[in-house]
Parts: sequence; structure tokens; C-alpha cells
Amino acid sequence: MNITLPKIGSIKDSELLVELQKKINNKTKPVGSLGRLEDLAIRIGQIQQTSEPKLIKPQLVVYAGDHGIVARGVSAFPSDVTWEMVENFLADGAAVSVLARQHQINMTVIDCGVNHDFEPRDRLLIKKVGKGTADSSAGSAMSCSQVIQCIAIGMQIVAELPGNVLILGEMGIGNTSAASLLFSKLENIDITLCAGAGTGLDTEAIKRKVQVLSEALDRHHHVNDPFEVLAALGGFEIATMVGSIFKAAAEKRVILVDGFIVSSAVLVASKIDSAVLDYCIFTHQSGEKGHVLMLDRLKAKPLIDLGLRLGEGSGAMLAWPLIQSACLILNEMASFESAGVSRKS
Repeated sequence: MNITLPKIGSIKDSELLVELQKKINNKTKPVGSLGRLEDLAIRIGQIQQTSEPKLIKPQLVVYAGDHGIVARGVSAFPSDVTWEMVENFLADGAAVSVLARQHQINMTVIDCGVNHDFEPRDRLLIKKVGKGTADSSAGSAMSCSQVIQCIAIGMQIVAELPGNVLILGEMGIGNTSAASLLFSKLENIDITLCAGAGTGLDTEAIKRKVQVLSEALDRHHHVNDPFEVLAALGGFEIATMVGSIFKAAAEKRVILVDGFIVSSAVLVASKIDSAVLDYCIFTHQSGEKGHVLMLDRLKAKPLIDLGLRLGEGSGAMLAWPLIQSACLILNEMASFESAGVSRKS
């Protein structure tokens, strides 16, 4: 596809890593006693290329879009729930809205391709590429030009956001199907291992869902390029997230990855340029069936596992205090010298 993506720099600076490790080891504690919180602090320092990382104006962005494959009965909820939940986000009634308010984090909702006409208002960006994707079991979900448009929009969104932390969330009835298809195709994994209950399907409904997804994979068996796979099987919101991931990584922002659907966008981006993974912090392991396997393929260690499968960015928001704590420990915890505490013999 004819699109220019930004160059992503490496976070691998051996001198900075030594400096960060020395700094965290010199805090008033046994070496390594704060476990993965220490690794997290070092990672944030590497992303920001400093031994004194700061979290400035974190931005929660929820990407919304509809999926044509829902007409095949792959979801327990009707497509109208997508636009209804967008309204719920903006009315501060959704779970992620409550969590964003709790932590005083700015939330922006992006209409990437919802099958509804919204009234313009604050905190809603209408960037509609289409009113839902086509049914990927019957043809390509998106055209190549639509994917290019989505990626460009995703980059533009991040370019115009303040701060140095991007928290990714999503909303779209049917998007667990799109994420399952992308995972299955890009990693060559049986769809039965990727597709789960989504919004709450029972056993028989999951079997029907797997059958429909198998049809989609069969139809696009010849497609292998990650851009083309995204066009064939993905969603407007997933493609837009791919663009945002690239731009955020290029700007050395900390990227907080939510659950299964957001992880699928990261997976697509990583197949194009694996350097994006250096900037991603995987916040939680979803209860959605395929997520643990996807995290394994991404070599990702999620911060928490609460059995969540809501999406929206809810898991990322619940992990946010850990991100804050890691930076505060690195920057504000006393050293042995400053506190006058004796070291280990």
C-alpha cells in the first residue's frame, strides 16, 4: 500500500539502561525487591530516553467502528449497541468513563466508522471512513484506500494530542471477531484457538461464530501482506489504532495497550515494523479466549489479570496507577546515601 509511515527509533541505549538500573538498585530497598515495578520504571525511562521519566497529560482515546460480519450472528448484541455505547461514553456512564474521571484523565472518542450519524460535540471526533465495514466472510472488509485513510487519520489524531502517554481503548460490536481473524491469519493459528465468547455468546453460538470466521479465512486464504490482511479482515477502528500506534511510537510516547482488540492492532503494527513493541506496555490479560495466546506471540507480560473482557480501555485504566507508581518510585524514593540508610553487608 502506498502510505509513508514515520520512522521509529530504538529505545536500546546501553548507557541509559545502566544508568536506570543503577538508579533503581540504589533505592532504599533490597535489589529487585519491587519486582516487575522496577522493570516497568526502567522501561518507561527507556521509552522517554531519560533517567527521570515524567507522565505528562495522559490521553485516553476510544476508537469506535461497526462490523459488517455482525449480520452473520457472531455477536450476542446488535450493532446499534456501538453507537449507543458511544453516547454512553460521552455521557460519562461507561466503565472507562468512570475510571477516566477517577484518575482525571482526558478521554476522546473517535467515530472511525460507526453506522450512525452523531451530533458534533466536545470529546467526540467524527472521522468516519464508512458506516461500518463490509462482511469479511463475503468479501474484503475494507478497501486498500480505506485502510490508508484510517492509518492517516490515526496518525493525525495522535499528532494533535498533548502529553506523552497514549491509552488505547475501543468500541465496536463484532470487533472480537475481527481481532480473532487478524490473529489467526497473521500468526497462522487455528481459529478455534482464537475466537471466544466476545460479548457473552453461549457454547452453541461460539460454534456458529467459529464457522463464520472460518468462512472468512477461507475466502482470504491468498492474502498475506499485513496491510492487505488488515483490509480483508479488520475494522475501521483497528486500522485507525494502527496509525495511532505508529505515530505515538515515533513521538516516544508511552503506549498503554488494553485487551484483545487493542492487542490485535498492535499485532498488525508489529508485523509492519516490530520496533513499535518497544513503546507498548501491555496492561492486562483479557478473559477473552485468544488473548493469552496473542500475548505469548507478542512476547508480552501483562501487568494485571482480573479476568476482564469489557474492552473500552478499562483494563488499561485499572493498570494506570501502576504506571504512575513506577515513575514515582524511580524519581522520588530515597537512595541509601540521601536517606542515610546502611547498605547490605
